[in-house]
Amino acid sequence: MMNQILFAGVIGLFLTLVGTPLLIKLLARKGYGQYIRDDGPREHASKRGTPTMGGIAFIFATVAAYFLSKVITGKPPTYSGLLVLGLMCGMGLVGFLDDYIKIVKRRSLGLRAKAKMAGQLIVGIAFAVLSLQFSDSRGNTPASTKLSFITDFGWTIGPVLFVVWALFMILAMSNGVNLTDGLDGLATGASVLVFGAYTFIGVWQFQESCANGETLTNPSACYEVRDPLDLAVIASALMGACLGFLWWNTSPAKIFMGDTGSLALGGVLAGLAICSRTELLIALLGGLFVLITMSVVIQVGSFKLTGKRVFRMAPLQHHFELKGWSEVLVVVRFWIIQGICVIVGLGLFYAGWAADK
Repeated sequence: MMNQILFAGVIGLFLTLVGTPLLIKLLARKGYGQYIRDDGPREHASKRGTPTMGGIAFIFATVAAYFLSKVITGKPPTYSGLLVLGLMCGMGLVGFLDDYIKIVKRRSLGLRAKAKMAGQLIVGIAFAVLSLQFSDSRGNTPASTKLSFITDFGWTIGPVLFVVWALFMILAMSNGVNLTDGLDGLATGASVLVFGAYTFIGVWQFQESCANGETLTNPSACYEVRDPLDLAVIASALMGACLGFLWWNTSPAKIFMGDTGSLALGGVLAGLAICSRTELLIALLGGLFVLITMSVVIQVGSFKLTGKRVFRMAPLQHHFELKGWSEVLVVVRFWIIQGICVIVGLGLFYAGWAADK
């Protein structure tokens, strides 16, 4: 069964390594280049015109890798897997429309705020509602109405509040990745680390699933997750696809993921957290996205309340650029921060299991 994970990762990596250059040529031929704000760091002016909407590459590669791994191994797709992929594609479609309007319609802000929010809400609500359906033989649905950290911890919030909570997670993560996607390779590399963590979490939950009964090493700490192995397959496909994309997205970037990619990545991260019952843990595993989002909240809040700015520029990565750090230096150090967040998050995940022995 673990072959699915290996096949998905390798296929995802291969497809973006080979497919992204073809997408770059297509986008460049059509003139779909990145719009660069005049109020950003001056060094970014040279990036104007770089092909964007590159998220198409890893969205396609992830979906293809998932289904090809199923064909190769003869295993059927699961409801959890299809819902998480659907969330990624739905959010990616909203981002694509935003990018398309920016580039083709020459409207710098893309989709109007209400239209963009409406699209995200429709996709998020559909995912949240459907994730409470499709019970398995043990009565587990893809998502749970209980809050979770490293597993469900007992507070049932009911279906209505769950939908609100799921929407908050999806919007928070998608916009968090969107804000992080400001430097070459930053959001892509950080996402690779989180997807690696979710590959491990899915495998661990599969091995320690309550459905395994007497074969468990720690029966008192088993996991009631509907399709943990399939979540690991998706995470592996995403990790491979984003690694392949990073080859072309790293400095100096030949292509940007655009809102197409950032909204899709944020959405799928939230989906993995919800379906693996690690909803609050994602705030630590995706710590860099949270940190960068908070820098914007602090900057806006401080300016509105006091008329003063805390940072030279928000999001946080641009603050350090204006302090004189090179783009590559900022990216690598932020990747290190993200790596530390993942290590701590996985440590807490394992500690929670071990503590119940």
